[in-house]
Formats: sequence, C-alpha cells, structure tokens
Amino acid sequence: MRRMVVVAGALLLGAGAVVAQQDIAVQQDNLMRAQGKSMYVVIGKMLKGEIPYDQKAVDTAIADLEASVPKIATTFATNPKEDVVNATYGASQKIWQNKADFDSKTPPVSKAISEVKGKVKDLASLKVAYDSIQAKCTDCHDTYRVKLK
Repeated sequence: MRRMVVVAGALLLGAGAVVAQQDIAVQQDNLMRAQGKSMYVVIGKMLKGEIPYDQKAVDTAIADLEASVPKIATTFATNPKEDVVNATYGASQKIWQNKADFDSKTPPVSKAISEVKGKVKDLASLKVAYDSIQAKCTDCHDTYRVKLK
C-alpha cells in the first residue's frame, strides 16, 4: 500500500511538472501572438488595404508592442523543453544555448518602436515604422523561432 502511494505521488509530481512546462510554453506563445496581432493583424492589414487606416488602432498597436517587447527576456527565461500543442511556431532550443545573444535582440526592437512612436500619421509613415520594427523582429525570428507545421 505504501509503495502505491509513493508511486502515485511520483506520477502526480511528474504530471505537475509537465503541466508547468506547458504553462511556460503557453505564456511564451501568448506573448508572441499578442505582438503578432499588433504587427500583422492591425498594422499589416492596414498596409495591405485589408482594413482602413485607423490612427487610434495604430497608436494602440505601437503602445502594445512598446509594453510587451521588454517582457520577452523574462518570459523566455525558462526553457519549457516542449512546444505548445498544435502551435505553428515554437521557440528554438538555441535560445537557451545562447541566452545572452537572444536577450540582446530585444533592445533594438524597443528602440525601433520608440523611434517611430508618435511619428505615424498616415499609411506612408506607417509603412516606414512597420519596416523599421519588422527588420529588428526578423533578427531574432531568423535564429530563434522554428516552424513546427
């Protein structure tokens, strides 16, 4: 009886660790998805003409990016060692093999955002802002993001 309790406890602890790892992966995915929404759903669709230009939406998207980009380093502090179930993209293990380089990628993104904040007034200036921010995001994505599907 005692062995069964110990085995059951060990299984529960193991299951709890798996759930905790998945929670970390979900937090990382949610952060990137929120940033993707600002960049591609709001700004990207405006630039493609899929939705009309909306200054308030642009300002909100840029403010959301400005607030969330500094959270990348802490959100990716722990390696969940697994990806979110059914995710299209995931974090490369290279992040934790070269964490200092990974962390060095976010200040240029923050700087690009701060440089365009308040300067976007129309589609032309939105395109310049998008290109500037996107170039810095790509620096990290090319190395540290993997396509899962």
